[in-house]
Amino acid sequence: MSEESDSLRTSPSAASLSENELPPPSAPAGYVCSLTEELVAKAREELQEKPEWRLRDVQALRDMVRKECPNLSTSLEDAFLLRFLRARKFDYDRALQLLINYHSCRRSWPEVFNNLRPSALKEVLASGFLTVLPHTDPRGCHVLCLRPDRWIPSNYPITENIRAIYLTLEKLIQSEETQDGFPIRIKAVHVVNEPRIFKGIFAIIKPFLKEKIANRFFLHGSDLNSLHTNLPRDILPREYGGTAGELDITAWNTVLLASEEDFVREFCRPGPPCDSILGQALPPEGLSSEAPCDDSMRAVKSQLYSCY
Repeated sequence: MSEESDSLRTSPSAASLSENELPPPSAPAGYVCSLTEELVAKAREELQEKPEWRLRDVQALRDMVRKECPNLSTSLEDAFLLRFLRARKFDYDRALQLLINYHSCRRSWPEVFNNLRPSALKEVLASGFLTVLPHTDPRGCHVLCLRPDRWIPSNYPITENIRAIYLTLEKLIQSEETQDGFPIRIKAVHVVNEPRIFKGIFAIIKPFLKEKIANRFFLHGSDLNSLHTNLPRDILPREYGGTAGELDITAWNTVLLASEEDFVREFCRPGPPCDSILGQALPPEGLSSEAPCDDSMRAVKSQLYSCY
């Protein structure tokens, strides 16, 4: 194990390309539910999602976007809008606000979202800073593994790590089984081998977090047995005391790089000026690409931006 902090988390620049370099947009596809009967029942119970009303609810949100945010350049496809409805338990007003915030963040933080595609992040992916474990946990949640000690600040700015995390989350929520909207729904954040300074800083910020979020953080230190009470050994790599073999970053990197065209279509198409409907959504304090980041704080910042 490294001396820096490693985290395991359960469940997200160059100039834009010209229009001539982009593939033509595909026609909107009708929604086809891919959930199992068990997940349909779970969505009904936890998210108030009724299959018989699903398309009606999507159309209601689509109508609200067209009426209240006519200048909002957004996808209106069923599957895309359904993310936001699920994330806000089918509350139309809150789903619309989440959609606005989503696009506001993308427009106000161009160093993260411009030219956001896997091939632009090969250095981050090759470093092993993040990957997704091949096996889900017993609840069916994917496990995102972040290793802040693999980031060398002199190689690239911290925003490149954020871009890689965002790409990973976007890819994960393409599957209905893992999506509750975006930002992705955090089930738990497990931190192992954290430096002492992280515990101190977390103790300071914890009172300012919502209780539900604060209770999802687990600091294990070097006690892997504590980690295994939450994540079974058979899904963890050997580096974390598991039995699933050595940690392999190549499989997830291959998945991301194979999705290049999807991300080019979504994030590299020139957009209109900032919509008047959008408020200012600034990047988290302390995470600008120009902010200094010494080694003692590297792991702490990595933990914080990966969770919010």
